[in-house]
Amino acid sequence: MSDETSDDTGAEAAQDGAGSEGDDSRKKVLVPIDGSEQSHAALQHALSEFEGATLTLLHVINPARAGYGAQAGIPTSSEEWLEEAEAEADELFAAAEERAHGRDVQLETVTEVGNPSRVIVEFTEDEANGIDHVVMGSHGRSGLSRVLLGSVAENVVRRSTVPVTVVR
Repeated sequence: MSDETSDDTGAEAAQDGAGSEGDDSRKKVLVPIDGSEQSHAALQHALSEFEGATLTLLHVINPARAGYGAQAGIPTSSEEWLEEAEAEADELFAAAEERAHGRDVQLETVTEVGNPSRVIVEFTEDEANGIDHVVMGSHGRSGLSRVLLGSVAENVVRRSTVPVTVVR
């Protein structure tokens, strides 16, 4: 893995070639979103740094979170859970589209189901998607919590075949 660098925006270039590179108008940038402050910061960074690019917003529905409703841990049906997760994804996409309004970017939205880091890496590896760069948020874990809990951003940085910018 390449050395990580940080700039004033809080973004870390996690692989060689990360950041703006000349003409971004033909770039396809993947921005995984999950509703966290870090994913909002990643979207903002992508909007600022990749003018003219196509931003593919990816929300990954993690089935590991399925099975229990928000109210008092009441079990729910898988169909109900998936419908709620898809509705949440639609809300995240609508909010992202509002943030991008008036910016010189084209947005695409994709919802997938699976392990987030695996889905993100596989999405970038699929040549049909044409992804040139990933911009994603970090949850800022460090030390023992990162070792024990793992990190989606860290897994993506280690496995990605395209440059990854991690924003915190």
